[in-house]
Amino acid sequence: MASIWVGHRGTVRDYPGFSASVDAEAIRKAIRGIGTDEKTLISILTERSNAQRQLIAKEYQAAYGKELKDDLKGDLSGHFERLMVALVTPPAVFDAKQLKKSMKGTGTNEDTLIEILTTRTSKQMKEIGQAYYTVYKKSLGDEISSETSGDFRKALLILAHGRRDESLKVDEQLAKKDAQILYSAGENRWGTDEDTFTDILCLRSFPQLKLTFDEYRNISQKDIEDSIKGELSGHFEDLLLAIVHCARNTPAFLAKRLHQALKGAGTDEFTLNRIMVSRSEIDLLDIREEFKKQYGYSLHSAIKFNCNISRRI
Repeated sequence: MASIWVGHRGTVRDYPGFSASVDAEAIRKAIRGIGTDEKTLISILTERSNAQRQLIAKEYQAAYGKELKDDLKGDLSGHFERLMVALVTPPAVFDAKQLKKSMKGTGTNEDTLIEILTTRTSKQMKEIGQAYYTVYKKSLGDEISSETSGDFRKALLILAHGRRDESLKVDEQLAKKDAQILYSAGENRWGTDEDTFTDILCLRSFPQLKLTFDEYRNISQKDIEDSIKGELSGHFEDLLLAIVHCARNTPAFLAKRLHQALKGAGTDEFTLNRIMVSRSEIDLLDIREEFKKQYGYSLHSAIKFNCNISRRI
């Protein structure tokens, strides 16, 4: 059965001639020597699929009695350590930890919550929810409820519970009906019916939403983004705009997130690592293309310019 974490447009694929035991031994030598052989770690961990890295981690523990991630944490430091540990973490657990980090301490990182919950499929969200409970013994929904409020919370919870339709089929009549309902809930009334926006944008499939947005423009003579900006505000507005952008073009949305992470003073390494690792087997080729199209230079050159370490994923 195909993994729900693997797409057709990733930059990382299964390594041919893979041997978990050979890789585990090479990693052990790279860590144990005088000084860390970072080149070996990079070349192995960025050129194996996540499924293969899980086999390496299993082999490593069986051979040396230690968890690979713990040895990486003990030997490395900073963002390079976090990147290497991310690469040996199962995808659902990685996302669960990113969500926990976004809600930990004082203040919530709403941008991270929005990014993860809008770009993962319903099946992925269900796995993330299970992983979250396994790691933290708490429900992801309960944590989101305690850290957010209002319409923003309601919309996030629908996404967190993996309730979006994943069908690729589109229903033209439903698109017309939903477009009219959205128009009546916003532009065509005094005040806004937020629940209507939440239900349609959080439950319909992305292909269905794309058609709905076309129909909406026919009815209102405005793009749905303009209506959302005019009718809504705050994090709820940010979330619905992110859903619209992802429904239209998820790689373009993530290319923009990467650009924001790389521009200005100081690189947002957490966002950079999260997107590079989580999309490396799904659609990073498309994200690279969108980045070049939007900004006129390559993602590779942007990373090379902004970061101290080279990344090969």
